[in-house]
Parts: sequence; structure tokens; C-alpha cells
Amino acid sequence: MDSEELAQYIEATDGISKPWLLTQLRLKKLQERRTNLTPEEYEAELRDIHQDLMNLGEWWVGREDEVF
Repeated sequence: MDSEELAQYIEATDGISKPWLLTQLRLKKLQERRTNLTPEEYEAELRDIHQDLMNLGEWWVGREDEVF
């Protein structure tokens, strides 16, 4: 699945309000652009995405049936 397909899936499933799906989209877009980035740029963007993911915390606790 490329980033365009993933974006369509997120829209179709009302996933725009689910930050973990948006993080997946950011990762996919970064993966697609990797060859155009320096190793330092890639690492910086990956670090930023990772930090955003860690900031989500344990968002699934109490919502397991809903999100998994």
C-alpha cells in the first residue's frame, strides 16, 4: 500500500481523527521520499515521527475493542 492508498483508506474509515493512523501515513510518506533525503534529514524526520508517536502514550488503554 502506498501513501495515496493509505490516505484514501484513512479518509474512507474516518481515520483522520486517529493520530496513530496519521503517524503511519507520515512514515509511509517518509519511506517514499527516502532516496531524495540525506541520511541526516531522514534521521531527523524519523526522530520527529517517533517523538510524536511516543507522545500519544497508551492511547489504546480502555479502548482495545474499539481500535484493535
